[in-house]
Amino acid sequence: MTETLTLRALNRATLARQMLLARTDASVPETVERLCGLQAQEPRPPFLGLWTRIAGFRQEDLHTALHERVLVRATMMRGTLHLMTAGDYLAFRTPIQPVLDAGLKMLGPRAAGLDREKVLPVARGLLEESPRTFNEMRSLLQAEFPDVNERALGFAVRMSMPLVMVPTQDRWGFPRTAAFTLAETWLGASPSEVSALERLAVRYLAAFGPASAADAQSWSGLRSLAEVLDRLRPRLRVFADERGRELFDLPDAPRPAEDAPAPVRFLPEFDNLVLAHSDRRRVISDEHRPGLTTKNLRVRATFLVDGFVAGTWETERKRKTASLRLRPFAPLPRGVVEELTAEAEALLAFTEPDATGFQVTSEPA
Repeated sequence: MTETLTLRALNRATLARQMLLARTDASVPETVERLCGLQAQEPRPPFLGLWTRIAGFRQEDLHTALHERVLVRATMMRGTLHLMTAGDYLAFRTPIQPVLDAGLKMLGPRAAGLDREKVLPVARGLLEESPRTFNEMRSLLQAEFPDVNERALGFAVRMSMPLVMVPTQDRWGFPRTAAFTLAETWLGASPSEVSALERLAVRYLAAFGPASAADAQSWSGLRSLAEVLDRLRPRLRVFADERGRELFDLPDAPRPAEDAPAPVRFLPEFDNLVLAHSDRRRVISDEHRPGLTTKNLRVRATFLVDGFVAGTWETERKRKTASLRLRPFAPLPRGVVEELTAEAEALLAFTEPDATGFQVTSEPA
């Protein structure tokens, strides 16, 4: 008979994989590898995501890993930018390509006249000369293909070629207009052509399981992962959730008791914890899920209470004072507010080390 996992059991299992029950002593590359990447649509969130997961994390730890080319920031799962280990990027970039190809459909009528077989060799030549920002790349490609939409040219290159962003000494690792270069130039190797779908599925379960095939598809954008998980079935544990959905997991993966303590935690914008499942009730209620994404598709920063998303937060800097404002979904007990305040002050000390004052406030629920 299939064992049923409660919502709280799924919550605690996922938090354990995500290093949110207790901070880890692992290195930055080890942590990023265990997470199978961090969403990095913007430069700052990975720093905050690592701070909330690694004991004693420092900004320079991530800077060092980026400049030593152990980690890269590149387009990956769901066609979005991710922070990945170089090894994972080279292993998984090719299996993700169908997602990126499908993403080109977003161009619609703007793709008129676009011929990737002609555009990509020109783009490669430009990138072999020097790293390029996409503003620069679009301008140069437009000169070669004047009848094709400029945005379509740049987007085709971004989604079709294995590119990585070149880190700088900026505070959060990358300026708004960071340059891209060929992965083979930056890493000295090209993405593997060998299929790594089974390995990718296993790594997903290690970071986010127990999970359904639909969950894996939502995280990766790959419909083929459903077939892969079914093929791996003899090597996996199979559970059911309270709605009867079939869940897969690695046999020896951690599944703590559902009453395991879960400390308050702050998650940055775009954190994969709130994006990696089709059914996200294990971390956020269906009622509150729609409010996490803004009209321009930004995913808000959140905080966890007893393992579940209990609200959103944002920071502000005025002169020498750094402040963090909580926006809880429901009234918070005094003890929880005290825990959140202590954690928020530590977060502000990390993000604003030169501030002389910290302020934590909470809006009425």
